[in-house]
Formats: sequence, structure tokens, C-alpha cells
Amino acid sequence: MIRNRKMVIGWVILVVIGLWFSPVFAKKPSLDAWKPDFDPSGAKYKCIVSNVSHPVIKGVYAGFAMRDELWKRTNGQIYLDFKPFSMLGGEVEVLNQLQMGAIQGMGVSSVAATNLGPRFGLINLPFLINSFDKLDKFIGSGKLFDHYMMAMDHQGIMGLDITGYGNYGWATTTPVRNIQEAKKVKFRTAEAAVNQLFYKECGFNPVVMPWPDVPVALKQGVITGLDHTPMVCNITKKFEVCKYYTYLDYAQGLFIWIFNKAWVNQLPADLQTTFKAVVHDVCAQIREQTKIQEAVEIAKASKSGILFYTLPEEDLAWIKSKGNAAHVKYAGEINKLYPGDTYRPANYLKEVQDFMGYTE
Repeated sequence: MIRNRKMVIGWVILVVIGLWFSPVFAKKPSLDAWKPDFDPSGAKYKCIVSNVSHPVIKGVYAGFAMRDELWKRTNGQIYLDFKPFSMLGGEVEVLNQLQMGAIQGMGVSSVAATNLGPRFGLINLPFLINSFDKLDKFIGSGKLFDHYMMAMDHQGIMGLDITGYGNYGWATTTPVRNIQEAKKVKFRTAEAAVNQLFYKECGFNPVVMPWPDVPVALKQGVITGLDHTPMVCNITKKFEVCKYYTYLDYAQGLFIWIFNKAWVNQLPADLQTTFKAVVHDVCAQIREQTKIQEAVEIAKASKSGILFYTLPEEDLAWIKSKGNAAHVKYAGEINKLYPGDTYRPANYLKEVQDFMGYTE
């Protein structure tokens, strides 16, 4: 009996030690480098905004840029309290907080945004809007882009604008120079149906996983590759484990800046106008900076020893043919109209495909 009791006590001690050193109890990232140079305590309106990634990424840093510009243009009336680094949890969890009004905004990744706004999945469709130039063209499309940003309106969430984080490809622990090598990789994909279907159609091995779980999963070999952008992989140190990157450029990575509609609408009319103008102005500036940052981060990674590959043209053509299945399967969800939509096309996806020059 005494021996059993000692064993139980021993197990309890081990569990406590395990919990103490687990990620849950790990030291949280510091925001000291991004502290505001003003005292926000006197703000009349406070807006808590979340993001999962690192503010060294320009598309994420946009949250701090919005904070400072809002403070300036509203004479200290609005304080945007930006929380990057997954400080408020994973994206699906935070989306629920936003919808309930527990927080007021989010720079949500385009891959996770489909959970509440299926139309946002348009940007994830393979080889549709898959370069900086194509993204600029889509943003400048007027009614097509405006309709896209209405994707969560029926959920009580207002989409205002977007920033980016580069072009999607594969960061892997072993070289991927062709389709055969790709099929041996366990790719982490985001919690997004479009991406999962695309990978399954290609016969790859997708492992759905929240972004905060990726570092441990990579080190433990649960995954051996990432479906992500070279910029993010370098800045967030994923290249410390993944020593190879294969260009695929099948989609643009976006952060979609969304806000609780009720919160925005309760602002005085002049502050609503200023709030929206700040978001638009900052996003436009950041998108230009992102183009430069991707090239810089690729150069840094290459200099540090990361090997970059490009697939043969026939392999890329094969992947593109498989990716078209996502266009077909999700057309209904992307084309679905809601009561608040002012633009009501018969086939929104087809209009975007034609505008972008997409061919199967």
C-alpha cells in the first residue's frame, strides 16, 4: 500500500513537472518592442484585435500601424489594442470570440476565414489569385473585391481590407523536387476545407493543425512539411527544422482585417469614417512593403543555407489540373448570396475567373 502510494505521488510530481514546462505554461511573447509611445488609458473607445503570427511580418505589423494611425487621426479617442503571437488563442477559437463580441477585431488568415465566411475561400482556390500582381488586380476590381469583403457580413462581422504574407509553397525537412517526393511528405495544412481538398486531390498527406501547434509537431516528426510562405517560414524560424523550400505559388497568403459589425456601428459617424479610412490606408501601404519583404526573406534564408527548388513544368501542370477540383466543389459556397449583399451576381466565381484570366 505504501509502495503504491509512493508511486502515485511520483506520477503526480511528474505530471506537475510536465505541465510546468509545457507550452501552456511557457513564457508568453513580449510586446515590449511594439509598445505605443502614448498612454492609451484615456481612450474613449477600445478595440481588441487578434492575430496568430509574428509582427515582424509586415502583414501582421499592420495591426500596430493601425493602432498608431488611429490614435493620431482620432486625437486619442480610439485605442486599438493589438494582440499578435496567438496571444488570444488559435484562429477558429478567436473567430468565435469576435462573433460573440468578446473582442472587436482580427487579422484572420484567409485559410481560416472560411470557417465563418465561405466566400473568403475564393483566395485559396489554387492558381486563381496566386501572385502579387494578380492580387493587386483583384483588389482594384471594384464590385468583385467589395463583394468578397462581404463574406462574413451575415455573421455580424465586417470585412474592411487585406494585407498579405507572400506566396504559398512547401517548406520541408527533405528535398521536394518532384511529385513523387512530395507524396512522401506529411504536410501541415490550416483548418480550411479548400486546402484540405486540394491536397487530397493531389494524393498528398495533409495533416490539419492549428498554427500554434506547428513548432512542436515539426520537432517531433508529426509533420515533415508546411504548406506556407517562405517569408513566414523564415521569420518564425520554421527553417531551423525545414531546410528545403519548393516554390509552388498556388495561392496568396492573406490576413483579412475583420471587425465586429455592432462595435463599429456604435461609433459616432465621423469616427466610423476615420476608422475605415485608417484600415484602408494602412493596408495599402503594407501590401507594397510585403512585396519587398518576401524577396528579402528569401535572400536571407538562401544565405543561411536553405535550398530552394522549382518543380518541373509538367508537375506544376498536373498539380494545377488537380487544383481545379476545388474550384468546382466550392463554387456553390463561394457563389452563395446573403441578405446583406448589394451585388448579386448569378455566378460570382465565374466572373472572378474570367476577370483574372483563369483557365483549367
